[in-house]
Amino acid sequence: MRTDNLLIEIGTEELPPKSLVKLALAFKDNIESAFTQSDFSFSQINWYASPRRLAVIVENLSEFQADKQVEKRGPAVSAAFDENGEPTKAAQGWARSNGIDVDQAERLKTDKGEWLLYQAQVKGRAIGQVLAVIVEDALKGLPIPKPMRWGSKSTQFIRPVHTVTMLYGADLIEGEVLDVASGRIICGHRFHSDAPFELDHADSYLEQLKRHYVIADHGQRKAKILAQIQDLAKQENAVADVNDELLDEVTALVEWPVALVANFDESFLAVPKEALIYTMKDDQKYFPLLDGNGQLKSKFIFITNIESKDPQTIVSGNEKVIRPRLADAEFFFNTDKKQTLESRLESLKTVLFQKQLGTVYEKSQRIASMAKNIASMVGADQDASYRAGLLCKTDLMTNMVMEFPDVQGVMGMHYARVDGEAEAVAVALNEQYMPRFAGDILPTNDVSLCVALADKIDTLVGIFGIGQTPKGDKDPFALRRASIGVLRIIVEKNLPLDLVDLVDASIVTFEDKVKTQELQTKVVDFVLARFRAWYAEQGVAAGVVQAVAANRPTRPANFAARVEAVKSFNTLESADALAAANKRVANILAKNAISEEISFDPTLIQESAEKALADSLELVEARIQPMIEQSDYASALTVLAELRQPIDAFFENVMVMAEDESIRRNRLSLLSRLRGLFLCCADISVLN
Repeated sequence: MRTDNLLIEIGTEELPPKSLVKLALAFKDNIESAFTQSDFSFSQINWYASPRRLAVIVENLSEFQADKQVEKRGPAVSAAFDENGEPTKAAQGWARSNGIDVDQAERLKTDKGEWLLYQAQVKGRAIGQVLAVIVEDALKGLPIPKPMRWGSKSTQFIRPVHTVTMLYGADLIEGEVLDVASGRIICGHRFHSDAPFELDHADSYLEQLKRHYVIADHGQRKAKILAQIQDLAKQENAVADVNDELLDEVTALVEWPVALVANFDESFLAVPKEALIYTMKDDQKYFPLLDGNGQLKSKFIFITNIESKDPQTIVSGNEKVIRPRLADAEFFFNTDKKQTLESRLESLKTVLFQKQLGTVYEKSQRIASMAKNIASMVGADQDASYRAGLLCKTDLMTNMVMEFPDVQGVMGMHYARVDGEAEAVAVALNEQYMPRFAGDILPTNDVSLCVALADKIDTLVGIFGIGQTPKGDKDPFALRRASIGVLRIIVEKNLPLDLVDLVDASIVTFEDKVKTQELQTKVVDFVLARFRAWYAEQGVAAGVVQAVAANRPTRPANFAARVEAVKSFNTLESADALAAANKRVANILAKNAISEEISFDPTLIQESAEKALADSLELVEARIQPMIEQSDYASALTVLAELRQPIDAFFENVMVMAEDESIRRNRLSLLSRLRGLFLCCADISVLN
């Protein structure tokens, strides 16, 4: 059977740059799924995407589907014929649907009866017979929130489609996709390519496009852009501020990337660099340049889509474009400095945080109170924490933040310094939002972490308190992210904070605004549940986290210490046996509850294995008590592992459920004591 490479290209108007990679990957996945389900064989599928095209190349695709053996069972013979032996309507209809007469049907005999049977070898269809449908279905399955129509057509897609190319090797596969007939026409670069060209073979696609100034491979374009940026930055003795998200977006904007350096007036450097960088990166898609100390230089790199004979003209044009944007930032900064952050507090009363929870002003008051409370728990400056909490949202009312929302917090820090606030207070206004995303850094000083925790706890308690808990993937107030932030700060800073104390203190600040039943329990459980996702990302076995969660330790730092201990314990040779023994003990005690007033009586010991376990238990209890008090759970579990041999011997030689009630209760008491000892760290039985 023939195999060859298949090219599918959809030529369009400029596609949305932020969606390009997502669309291309979805197109590739949909095509791959369709060919797999249709029984075509192939080796691999590669995707390509540029501003004006989505494409895939399917390598070593079989020309025909695999042949199939079709077997369809019909009605039972008893129902297929009437009393005269004539086929019933049910039998005739079934036969017709299979293209045969009833007397051509075979018989299938089983121990449950006899049925009519149709068997046939169905020959696979050629790629040319099915490809147009496969491609159109793949395009319809793309994640397009707002499809558009064009011209007089009723067809919808994310952008108008101009060309469709489907080449199997050198053969054109005819058909219509989105009302566009397949052809060999490919559009090159919008400016560098004089006219569309004809493609003679699927294997020539990438090379032919390159001759027409299009690098179709998104990864190659991205690598080329990054290399050009780094080379130019090196020439300028600087470091380019490059993040992957912006790099992807710029890559999706060009087909033939050329990097150039431009300048702006040094006087703009008096404006905080974060605002200038935001303007350059987010508004203009430029790459700012920083010196060796991380300070912004008055230069930037931009990517153009043409190879100009006069690049200086393009540079001048971009310098003219950026000047008014930077001038806006300068104006906002100078205007904002005329008013202190404290004087903006009153204006927060006009901004609603949440209808039932009140204004941002009220939230600031609660954060300030909570920050001071937390500061008293961790030994931080209470007055500075209160002050930072009070001012933490005031920069939302500045011109700069209203124009550039992403610089909230950082502009608060700069304005606080202008106002003469304490440095710890100024830094806290920026670091209150940390960690902003997974892997982000944490607050760097005690005042910052108090405000950051207060803000996140306030949001959690408030939203839970009005019953708007996250459902499914909907989390409009980012409560999951807030919870992870709370856990990270407490664990990684090793703070002696209890979630119960924090939530209780926060509930008080809301007065009568929150009325949810068992609010404290719901918030604490929600936050603790984030440990599972956090540790899953670190590759920690779910059973390890569940073993700790079973005890519900509400101090995150303590929870983390237990997880690390159970992780180490789980690697011990005796871990499986001890987990199994713990599970056995738990099951026995669950079925045979005894009063806590009943204590173990050594005089009732009858078996040597029973005495050995009791003696070992007493020694281990004495050794691990100080370890537990110091939260040294790793050492405690290591010592507990020494009980494996006496536990094994006990279960092998001792009948727990003895006929004598006093002896039975005594042995159950011993097991209860053993179970309690292990539970001081985690429920080890969960590991089994």
